[in-house]
Amino acid sequence: MTSPDTDLAATGAPVPLSAPATLSATKGHGTQNDFVLLDDRDGALDLTDALVRALADRRAGIGGDGVIRLVASSALPEGAASLTQDPRAQWFMDYRNADGSIAEMCGNGVRVFAAYLASLGLWDPADGDLTIGTRAGVRHVRREPAPGAPGGVWYAVDMGAWTLPGGDTAQAAGFDSEVVVAGLEVARPALSVDVGNPHTVLALAGEAELESVDLTRAPSVSPAPPHGTNVEVVVPLGEGAAPDGTLVGRVRMRVHERGVGETRSCGTGACAAALAVRTWAGHGAPDVWLVDVPGGTVRVRLLDGGHVELAGPAVLVAAVEVDLAALGA
Repeated sequence: MTSPDTDLAATGAPVPLSAPATLSATKGHGTQNDFVLLDDRDGALDLTDALVRALADRRAGIGGDGVIRLVASSALPEGAASLTQDPRAQWFMDYRNADGSIAEMCGNGVRVFAAYLASLGLWDPADGDLTIGTRAGVRHVRREPAPGAPGGVWYAVDMGAWTLPGGDTAQAAGFDSEVVVAGLEVARPALSVDVGNPHTVLALAGEAELESVDLTRAPSVSPAPPHGTNVEVVVPLGEGAAPDGTLVGRVRMRVHERGVGETRSCGTGACAAALAVRTWAGHGAPDVWLVDVPGGTVRVRLLDGGHVELAGPAVLVAAVEVDLAALGA
C-alpha cells in the first residue's frame, strides 16, 4: 500500500500535486499609484482578465491599481511594433487596469517598470537611458537625483506627443465637453487631453471644492469618449520662480481612472492636468509644472517637438510568491 505522499507513477496511478502552483510577483508604486509586477520575459504566462482582477484585489489578492507584465517585445505583436519604431525597445510594458482591461499607457507605471528592470539587472542606469515598448509607443526613461532629497532618485519619462483632441476650437474656448461629478451641483466644462491615453480635465474654484468631490463613482462625460476616459479635477495654485530662475506652475489634482476608480496618483493624468492648466493660462504660461496628488508630487515639463516629460519617484516595496490555488485564479 502506498501513502498519499509517495510517487505513484510506477503503479500507473496519477501523481498527486506536491504543492500548489505559484507565481512570483513584485509590488511597487509611484506616488502611491500601485502595481503588481510580473516577470514573464518569454511571454509564457496566460494573463487573463480574471488573473489580473485577482492579483489586484486589495482584500483577497496582492492589491494594486493595475498589473504590469514584463515581456520581451519580440513575444507580442504590440512589442514587435515597438521594435520597428526603435530596435532598442527590447522590453515591453504590458499594462492592465485593475479590472483586467488593457490600457495604452501609465506614466507612474513606466517609472515603476524602469525601477523593476533595474532591480532585475536588465537595465543599468549608468549605461544611459532605458528604451521600452508600450501600447502608446516607445518611451525613454532616465534616472536623475531626486530634488531636495540627497541620495534619492527620480525617474524621468519622455511621455511622447500630446494633443488636444478638440483642436484649435477647444483651445480657444478652453473646453470641449461637460462633466457631471458627484459632489458638484452642476455639470462643469472640461478640456480633453490625449497623452497616449484619453483624459478629461475640469477646473474647480478652490481646494475646499476639490475635497468635496466624490470620485467613488465614475464621472459622466458628454460627449462620451468612445473608449472611456480618465477624469482629473484640478485646482491651479499659481506660479513662482525656482532657485535657478525657471518659472514653475503648480496644480493640485484628484483623478478617477477608467477601469480602476479614484487612485492616489496618475502619471498621464498629471501631464494632462498640467497641460490643461497651461492651455487655460495662455501665452507666457510656464513650461514646467509641479502636480500635487494625494500620493505625493510629480514634475511635468514641456519638451521640444510637442512632447511632454513626467518625472517622479518609483519604489519597489515587496517580492512575493502567490499561491494561485488560494488566489482562485
